[in-house]
Order: sequence, then C-alpha cells, then structure tokens
Amino acid sequence: MKLIRKSVLLLFSFALILLSCNSDKESSSNSVDKETLNNIHLAIPEFSSDSAYAFVKQQVDFGPRVPNSEAHKQAGEWIVNRLKSFGATVYEQDFQTSTYDGVKVNLKNIIGSFNTNHKKRILLAAHWDTRPFADKDDGDKFQPMDGANDGASGVGVLLEIGRIISISAPENVGIDILFFDGEDWGEHNEANNVQPSGEWDSWWCLGSQYWSKNKHIPGYSAYYGILLDMVGAKGAQFHKEGLSARVAPKIVSKVWEKAANLGYGHVFIDKNKGEIIDDHQFVNRYAKIPMIDIVHYDMNYGYFGDFHHSTKDNLDLIDEKMLGIVGTVLTHVIYNE
Repeated sequence: MKLIRKSVLLLFSFALILLSCNSDKESSSNSVDKETLNNIHLAIPEFSSDSAYAFVKQQVDFGPRVPNSEAHKQAGEWIVNRLKSFGATVYEQDFQTSTYDGVKVNLKNIIGSFNTNHKKRILLAAHWDTRPFADKDDGDKFQPMDGANDGASGVGVLLEIGRIISISAPENVGIDILFFDGEDWGEHNEANNVQPSGEWDSWWCLGSQYWSKNKHIPGYSAYYGILLDMVGAKGAQFHKEGLSARVAPKIVSKVWEKAANLGYGHVFIDKNKGEIIDDHQFVNRYAKIPMIDIVHYDMNYGYFGDFHHSTKDNLDLIDEKMLGIVGTVLTHVIYNE
C-alpha cells in the first residue's frame, strides 16, 4: 500500500508558493481550498479498490453465506482471521434465535477494534450474511443468492479500511468495525405477515437488534456510526437516507460534503429520500449511537435496484471503481477527525 507522503510534500510546497506570491493581495485571493490544507498535514492512506474487490470476491467464492451453512461458517472464520491479521482486537458475539419460518439459526456478530486506547470512537458497520432465498427472481424464489452487493460489498470496503489502519492508523480516533449477522433473512415475499415475537422488533436485522441491546463491551458508545449497505454496484448512487438525515444530519453533511470535495458529488447525491429499515435503525434506537446509512438508491427502482434479493446480485454486478469511491470517501472522513 502506498501513502501519499510525496504528494503531501508537493502540496505543502505548492501552498507555500501560493501564499508567498500573493502576500500583498487580499486574503480572499491567496487562500488554498480547505480540502487541500487538510491533506497538507495529513498523510491519508490510499484506499485500494483492487484489494476491496478481492475481499468481495473471496466472500462470493465461499458461496451464499446463509446462516447455518458451511459457507457461512467459513466466511465468518475468514473475517475473524482477516481482522486479527490486521492487528485488531476481535470480539465474536454468538447467539441463537429463530427466524420467521421457525428455523433455529446460529448467528455471530464480529467486531474488530483499532486504537483501543482512544476514548473517541467511530463505529463502521455492514452485514456479512446473505439472504436464503432470491424471492424477487422470476424463477425459483427459494434458491439462495450470492449477495455480492447485498452484504459482501460493504464487508469488502470495511476490511480494506481495516488493512489500511493496520499500516497507518488515524491519530485522533479509535475505529470499531462491526459486521452484523442475520440482517437479511427477514420474511419471504410470499409469507403471510408473520409478526415478530419476543425480543425482536422485526424479522430483519437480527444481529443489529441483538448487539444494540447486548453490546460487546458494556457501556460501549461511539461518537457516530456509518453503515454500508449495497455499495459496490455499477453506476450506483447514494442519496441521503431519510432516517439518517433526521437523526444524524451533521454526520450526513460531513460525509456528503467530503464526497463532493473529492469530486464524487455525482455518486453521493445531495437529495433526501425516504426512511428504510436497516441495521442503523436499531443502533440509533437502542444503542443510542447516531448512525447513518450509505445505501444504494436507484432512481428507476427506488431502494434498492433490480438486482435486490435476486440471483442478479452476483460478482458481475460489482464495480471496483465504485468500491474505491465509497472507500476513499470513508477513509478521508475518519482520517480527518
């Protein structure tokens, strides 16, 4: 991995030249843009889209990561080992529950913590399981799906963030990367409105519901959280999700403004859309951590695109450049804290 130290020095020299050459002019004409000044004193690591893509591919190669399956077990062990190889303090939160259709599932939330001595913490999250049935397909609506975008893309980006931190950690904050399990079982489209029971508010997002009420460290909190969901599709765009904009508007503005400053305003669209049920809802409600959701929005289909919950959600859908855009924005956000 390369650090942009040489670029930092060049930017610093360029800034000094600009300031010295214009010292006799009005302050408005000799200022350097804020993004450039920030990067002059920060060596922000370069996010590798190739590496993130390799992490996505490895998950897909395991097969559908449906809870209770061998692929799910292998993927979970692989994520744990990756985090440990990056020097993270790793927590495995195992629990068992039943789904809407009465299947007993063994679930595991996985947490990797970096810079554990820092009190100020940022929580990054994605779900790592896949849906057990492609119920939006035209054909067999009970076959499993690859979940290349819906699950694997967010995990791939966050594992690359972990790899970056292992080489050059941000100075001012600690980072916790949380992989939720059991997000995508939910209910089959043909189910007859089976109401959740017991401790569950919804059949969706089981891992985030559990973690938010049973944190891996009692009393754990974070300054804010960012959830990634379906962040790797070709031509993807991310509007401001409604719940995020309502409960954490400053964090939404921070991320979308950073994206615009980096030249990605055509991907991070400055428009609000409706609220959705996703893992961030329960982190906000029960963990009391302001978490936003960066999630795929398609102007033709709304949330979440024509690949959603179908066998179209395979590796052919994934764009390395899109992974790189999301990862670069996220990297700049956390390293500028």
